[in-house]
This record gives sequence, C-alpha cells and structure tokens, in this order.
Amino acid sequence: MENKVAPGGVAHMQIGDKSVELPILKGSTGPDVVDIRKLYAEADVFTYDPGFTSTASCESQITYIDGAAGILLYRGYPIDELAENSSFLE
Repeated sequence: MENKVAPGGVAHMQIGDKSVELPILKGSTGPDVVDIRKLYAEADVFTYDPGFTSTASCESQITYIDGAAGILLYRGYPIDELAENSSFLE
C-alpha cells in the first residue's frame, strides 16, 4: 500500500542525553500523529499507552474511527448512513 499521509513537521524529543526527531503526519481526517517507529532504535525506549487510547495501530486509506466521538467513516461516509441506505452489494 502506498503511503499517502502528508508530512506535517517534526516533533523533537529529549530523553536523557539523546535527542530524537520524530515526523508528524497529517491524515485526511482527525488529529495529527507523531510517528514513533524509530524511537526505540534511536533512544532505546518504548512508549506506554494504557488501554491503547492514544495510539493508532495502522494506516487506513478507507476508514476513519474515533471511538470517543462515536465516529466511524467508510470512504468518507458515516457507517450508519451506509447501513440504512445501501444494499449489501453496493
């Protein structure tokens, strides 16, 4: 899958004597995200997010989920609208 997330700047993190630059990504919907993939390799630390409440587990080009706000979009359409007004084959 081709990465279509737009760059949105850089977050600077200081951990002890190590400084790490982490890219900020802008999706089409929702808040910006900090890409922490290189955090362990460069600073030898992991992140801790109890309940997985502030962590995106994947990149999706067809869905958007915000459970706290009760939002579930499929290709930009609210899922309840699709369920009420579309057939299975659509």
